[in-house]
Amino acid sequence: MRTVLRFAKKRSVKSGLPPGTLVHIGDKSDRSAQISVIGYAPGEIEEHHFEQIGQYLENPCNSPVVWVNVEGVHDVDLIRALGEKHTFHPLVLEDIVNTVQRSKIEDYGDYLFIVLKMLRPVEEGGFSSEQLSIILGADYLFTFQEGINGDPFDSVRDRIRGGKGKIRSMGADYLAYSLVDAIVDGYFSVLEGFGERIVDSEEELALTPDQKALHRINHMKKEIIYLRKTVWPLREAISFLERGDSDLLQDATRVYFRDVYDHSVQVIDTVETYRDLLSGMLDLYLSSISNRTNEIMKFLTVIGTIFIPLTFLVGVYGMNFKHFPELEWKNGYFILWGVMIAVVGMMVAYFRKKRWL
Repeated sequence: MRTVLRFAKKRSVKSGLPPGTLVHIGDKSDRSAQISVIGYAPGEIEEHHFEQIGQYLENPCNSPVVWVNVEGVHDVDLIRALGEKHTFHPLVLEDIVNTVQRSKIEDYGDYLFIVLKMLRPVEEGGFSSEQLSIILGADYLFTFQEGINGDPFDSVRDRIRGGKGKIRSMGADYLAYSLVDAIVDGYFSVLEGFGERIVDSEEELALTPDQKALHRINHMKKEIIYLRKTVWPLREAISFLERGDSDLLQDATRVYFRDVYDHSVQVIDTVETYRDLLSGMLDLYLSSISNRTNEIMKFLTVIGTIFIPLTFLVGVYGMNFKHFPELEWKNGYFILWGVMIAVVGMMVAYFRKKRWL
């Protein structure tokens, strides 16, 4: 069963409330909120998991780089406590619990606030979406997830734990790059499955254009619109990370963000291509239906045309006049049948010659 995206979520619950009011908007995870902390340096690493905010506050991590991951932004009290502890702006906390934000980046001086959408492929070529909020500081990075669909960061965690690559020798900005890169790579996986669905739908349309195929096209059009709304602002956010003047980003890391920016442009190009293909598929569906209708009408017209002369003949000999010359013919009935059969044969032969049959 393909996951159905909820493209519109209720925001009316915030109507009239003052700015900075924490109200969760979005799907609520069945699990309780969890906090995981990974602190590392070139030669050391420590990792902790907490289920209560009090446990987190009592066990601070003093590593040179600290990654705090929170799963479950529906726990408003937890988000508020973290914000008070680390003096995050109330508007940042408000955006974290509001999971219908567009991808964006905001500079608060001491830290950068980034909002992205994580896309993950699911069964039958569909995909699921989850909002990720990132707070990047000089020596720390906070990530806030909805806690519904997991995340694509297992490879990043493995590199930190195993000391692979440059990640332990770089700062928090490189960690932010690694997470953003993993998210963008997930987009390619989603688009790959989406492209396969388009190919299958095109073949189905060519063979059996029906209402089921039309519903599938309309569903994919909604999905591609959602993808487009997701990836276009993503490019703007990554462009800021590549070219912005924030002191939190080192020049050595900007080079890597440039590569992610190129990938985001490729994602946008692919989304636009698929959007054009879906529009063409809808035209193909309408054309196929029209062709089927024309074939049916042509068949009915040919049948009707064949019966016109037969109707004329039986109509003439069905008139109730007393004197008909052919009434006295001994074989008149059979002659009439022969004439009608000959007329039908000549008309069918003519239609075949014209390739109407």
